[in-house]
Amino acid sequence: MSVAAEKAPKKSWFKGLKAEFKKIIWPDKKSLTKQTIAVVLSSLALGIIIKVLDVIMTYGIDALMKL
Repeated sequence: MSVAAEKAPKKSWFKGLKAEFKKIIWPDKKSLTKQTIAVVLSSLALGIIIKVLDVIMTYGIDALMKL
C-alpha cells in the first residue's frame, strides 16, 4: 500500500472537522463564568500552598546548614 493511498483528501478532512465542531456542546455564559472562577481560585490556592511549603523548607534547610 502506498502512502498516498492512506491519506484522506483535504476536502473530506475539512468536512469531518466541520462535522465534529457541530457536535461540540458549548457551555452557557453562567456555567463558563463559574468554571473559570473555580479554575482561577484553585490555581491561586495551589500556588499559595506551594509557596508556603517552599518557605518552610527553605527555613528548614537553612537551619540544618547552620548546625
